[in-house]
Amino acid sequence: MTRRSCHFQPDQSSSNDVQPSHTSGNALIQAPIPPNEPERLRELADYQIIDTLPEQFYDDIVRLAAYICQTPIALVNLIDHNRQWSKAQLGFAAGDVDRNLAMCAFAINHPDEVMVIPDATSDPRFATNPFVAGDPHIRFYAGAPLVTPSGLALGTVCVIDRQPRQLSAEQLEMLRALSRQVIVQFELRRNILRLEQRVLQQDREYQALYAHLQQLELQLIETRQQSLTDPLTGLHNRRGFDQRLREEFGRARRYQTPLALLLIDVDRFKQFNDTFGHLAGDETLRVVAKLLNEGCRTYDVLARYGGEEFAVILPATSHGGSQVLAERLRRIVQQAAWPYQPVTISIGGAILTETMADVCDLIEEADRALYAAKRNGRNCCVFAS
Repeated sequence: MTRRSCHFQPDQSSSNDVQPSHTSGNALIQAPIPPNEPERLRELADYQIIDTLPEQFYDDIVRLAAYICQTPIALVNLIDHNRQWSKAQLGFAAGDVDRNLAMCAFAINHPDEVMVIPDATSDPRFATNPFVAGDPHIRFYAGAPLVTPSGLALGTVCVIDRQPRQLSAEQLEMLRALSRQVIVQFELRRNILRLEQRVLQQDREYQALYAHLQQLELQLIETRQQSLTDPLTGLHNRRGFDQRLREEFGRARRYQTPLALLLIDVDRFKQFNDTFGHLAGDETLRVVAKLLNEGCRTYDVLARYGGEEFAVILPATSHGGSQVLAERLRRIVQQAAWPYQPVTISIGGAILTETMADVCDLIEEADRALYAAKRNGRNCCVFAS
């Protein structure tokens, strides 16, 4: 549809579009509400432009409008639910204007026309308007509606003068062109906001996925750790012991460093269980584990080997050093205060030699030494020769 200028005169046709707020002849006439008002307000909100800070583009628009139309006042106005808000203004600093006082509220009812008021004092709709009767004493007004691609008028690019006048056809067309440029900028803004929202949403999804993967990884680590941990003592279990012994065995072979292994048995533990019960036996194993852990070095590997047996892997430890540590562990357990009866341990130790083919040979040597310690009366340390 070709847009045309609309020179509103106080005649019969224009009076059908408006309703006076009072019956008095001097009463202010309010602009009609557009029939598509709910859709119009939703579209306005979707642009997220209301109450934003000034921007150079819109300031340039009002300067161009004032220059083209040779007026002292120009604005980019938007009609919200109950107010007129200016995105840019030149020569007019009233701030928000009540919608009932806004000339632009009339202009949005005719999206395809530039609303022109040659002399507001001669127009019954505006003669009593405070901005006409008082400062800034508006006489001339021309507003080109800001029409979205869906045909909804959100506001205007308007020019105002303090004296009656008219615009040329070329000036009216330039005012329309400026209003179209404002809508192009609105559309660009909305598209950028939507793109930003999609990017942010994608980032949130990535973050949620990353957090989920981290949680799964922690659960996997926890599950793996649980599979390698003895639930009673909190030490490595047999599976964890086997894994660490293979690692230390391979490291000792690669770097030609010493490696020692201690196997520990709680003396006469079956008899203890039969006498005091399994709950007392479990508590005793927990205390033995705690004592052994306190006696080990930070890089030693302590494990519950099975039942009442424990094992200690001693990386980078020679024959003499492993004997000293074994005796220290035996003494710590013997000297502890036990609630039921004294508890002692027997220890068998072995040192990695060049003739040992794998970890089984090292375990077998330590096991032989442990049995020798039991045969020697228990509560002692014996090392494989």
